[in-house]
Amino acid sequence: QVQLEEIGGGSVPPGRSMILSCKATAYTVRAACLGWFRQAPGKEREGVAMIDGEYRPTYADFVRGRFTIRKESQDNTLDLHMNSLKPEDTAMYYCAAGLTPSRVPVAYKYWGQGTQVTVSS
Repeated sequence: QVQLEEIGGGSVPPGRSMILSCKATAYTVRAACLGWFRQAPGKEREGVAMIDGEYRPTYADFVRGRFTIRKESQDNTLDLHMNSLKPEDTAMYYCAAGLTPSRVPVAYKYWGQGTQVTVSS
């Protein structure tokens, strides 16, 4: 049974950094299309960063230059390195696995339970 588990999250002041990890079970991340999504209260789930089977990343405009998505094949994890965090980055963050590196949530078949990231002074 495929499982995705987000690790990390918490509360940090603005300007700080944080790393989220997504541990995959019964699923190999190396050749997979994966993504990080987020959802703030009262808002729709949105794509943050995606990566395809060739390790090519794509980013939403609002995180480009601040966030980095990485596959760590030796650990079978998907990481999200977040720098220069802003209050508007506050949301529940989810990792997902699908057939294409789409920004659209419905394109992903497997989802983690999510982890809360709060950016506040």
